[in-house]
Amino acid sequence: MDSIDLSRWQFGITTVYHFIFVPITIGLSALVAGLQTAWVRTGKDAYLRATKFWGKLFLINFAIGVVTGIVQEFQFGMNWSNYSRFVGDIFGAPLAMEGLLAFFLESTFLGLWIFGWERLPKRLHLATIWIASIGTMLSAYFILAANSWMQHPVGWRMGDGRAELASIWAVLTNSTTLVTFPHTLTACFMAGGALLLAVSAWHLRKGNQEEVFRPSLRLGAWVVLIAGLGVLITGDLQARIMTQQQPMKMAAAEALYNTTGSASFSLFTIGSLNGREEVWSVRIPSLLSVLATGDPDGEVEGINNLQAEYQQKYGPGDYRPAIPVTYWSFRLMIGFGALAMLVALAALWSNRGERRARGRWLWIAATTTVAMPLLANSFGWIFTEMGRQPWTVFGLFKTAGSGSPAVSTGEAATGLIVLTVLYGVLAVIEVGLFLKYARAGAPEIPADTGEPGDRPLAFAY
Repeated sequence: MDSIDLSRWQFGITTVYHFIFVPITIGLSALVAGLQTAWVRTGKDAYLRATKFWGKLFLINFAIGVVTGIVQEFQFGMNWSNYSRFVGDIFGAPLAMEGLLAFFLESTFLGLWIFGWERLPKRLHLATIWIASIGTMLSAYFILAANSWMQHPVGWRMGDGRAELASIWAVLTNSTTLVTFPHTLTACFMAGGALLLAVSAWHLRKGNQEEVFRPSLRLGAWVVLIAGLGVLITGDLQARIMTQQQPMKMAAAEALYNTTGSASFSLFTIGSLNGREEVWSVRIPSLLSVLATGDPDGEVEGINNLQAEYQQKYGPGDYRPAIPVTYWSFRLMIGFGALAMLVALAALWSNRGERRARGRWLWIAATTTVAMPLLANSFGWIFTEMGRQPWTVFGLFKTAGSGSPAVSTGEAATGLIVLTVLYGVLAVIEVGLFLKYARAGAPEIPADTGEPGDRPLAFAY
């Protein structure tokens, strides 16, 4: 491996690790705000206890997410200086907006929420968590706008050998961003809902605090189902945009080697070791054409045809991504998302009305649901980034020339090892804290006041 390969591994590991926390933060913040809204409107202690319990887990996740996210920015300058030099004028604008506007908004109002118990009026205190939740969504939008420019560059001009910003409005309203944001947001709500479902299932299986965790389980399951439908709808829209903008990615996602009309969808494919030929597959007729074009008879371009076209357009080179990785990450993304929806549906049906699920395997499945949307999100990002290769900016700038010339292979390897070990330590801390407070259950509310204690962080204990 050279320094570019090692830098890609480093960025991939740290980014996928960081994105474990992002969807939980976005999804859980809105759910905590919803539970607190229910408490303010009804005055029921069960909603306050649920708000405090899930708020505690949200804060642990938020803190680790902030720490792991800081590393991402430093990597651009250290490992990807040529890339940063080429796109910095454009890429930096939405990232600056994210830091100065969205992150400032969410962190400021989250602080007010933490310290505002008993110090702010109920409704004003409730507004702080809603504003913090909106801030997390704005952060996602600006970051996705930056990433979408890499997928489909708009609003730029070439100047002095680098891309320069011509229209920030064009960057922020990129068609790729407009379909990616709702797809990502609904996937985040799936992650948040799955967390509620999983932790609630663990407590209910043990007979703990049913007045808190039975409503939480139902809320989590409904959120997983509704958000899952949103993921399917927005994913269909995103697939059509992707087919127009990056047809090679769609072809690789389906291991479609030759341009085909009425193209079938591959459920399972075995290819050659280099991923360049199909050996055997199981397919659904015409489904790929429907997904890619909306027409059962629509034509979908194949890998081999696009490779020849790109060689004529961009010059000699291999423009095929790692097809086995792209193919399987696409299917694992869909598979884990669908599995989460099935478990959520089963949990709702088994716990409908006054019923309580009896099957041991259902409780175990429900408890492990938290991992399913997280895996789906991770494989979705792997597919998105690996499917764009060999480009960092599609059609403009190749990955091979994006690294830092001054970074040697040894230095890149050192960075990879150090950050992987560091993130491993953080994982142990995160899991330990999360399990400790998740097992503790919802706190009791003093009977005399119905409010948390007089300590500003009382809800976190």
